[in-house]
Formats: sequence, C-alpha cells, structure tokens
Amino acid sequence: MNPTTPSTLIPSLRYRDALAAIDWLCTAFRLTKNAVYGDGKTVFHAQLTYNGGMVMLGSVDNASDYGKLTVQPDEIGQRSTGGIYLAVPDADTVYATAKAAGAEIVMDIRDMEYGGRGFTCRDLEGHLWSVGSYNPWDEAAPQ
Repeated sequence: MNPTTPSTLIPSLRYRDALAAIDWLCTAFRLTKNAVYGDGKTVFHAQLTYNGGMVMLGSVDNASDYGKLTVQPDEIGQRSTGGIYLAVPDADTVYATAKAAGAEIVMDIRDMEYGGRGFTCRDLEGHLWSVGSYNPWDEAAPQ
C-alpha cells in the first residue's frame, strides 16, 4: 500500500449510460475525470476524483459475473442499499449546481445535527448521493 494514497475505500457504481453519467457527475458535483477506459460507447472502467477521494464506475453489464450481482435503482423502485457521501467545503454551492444539473433532491439542504450542512439527491440514473460540509476526517469533527 502506498502511504500517500488519499483514500483506500473507493465506492463504485454502474450506469446504463456511463458516458453521460461521467459528464453529469463532473458538472453536478465538480468531479474530475481521472481515467476512462472503454470502446467509445461502453465504459469498462472509469475513475472520477474530488479532493483526494475517488469513485469508480462503469457501464451496466448484466452478463458479467459482477453484473449478475447488481441491480439499478429503477429496477427496485428507486430504492438503494447504499449511497455515496461527498464532503465539500460549501454544500450550498454544490446544492445549487446539482439542482441546476437536474439532480432530484430527495432530502433538502439543511443544517445537520452532527455538524455541517448537507442534502441528499439522486443522480440521473437514480443513485443516491449525500453531499455535505461535514468532514469526518476533520480533527474538529465531534467524536
């Protein structure tokens, strides 16, 4: 393990239109393309980064071994068994950007009881993203 690795826990998602998802995530949440591997319409593997964190994603492939283990939110009534948390310096700014990009706000922006300010939304394919100014790595965060 490289001691300078910013994050060793990296969530991953699958999208039917992974190329559109990459563009949307970069616009809505200001993520940065780190790597995108594919054949022009199918994304085999992509890495998007933000301030030392990363999310990996790829195109839905129901025929692969991994693909047989997963479902998309629209296949299960827009429910989810997990989500992504994005720690940002200014949740209100990201809220405005995500809303302008068409995010479905499912929990409006508010002050959180554990500190910070945040909201939860669905991306263009229904995956849940919570965005907030609370940073659990911050030494000032309550224990």
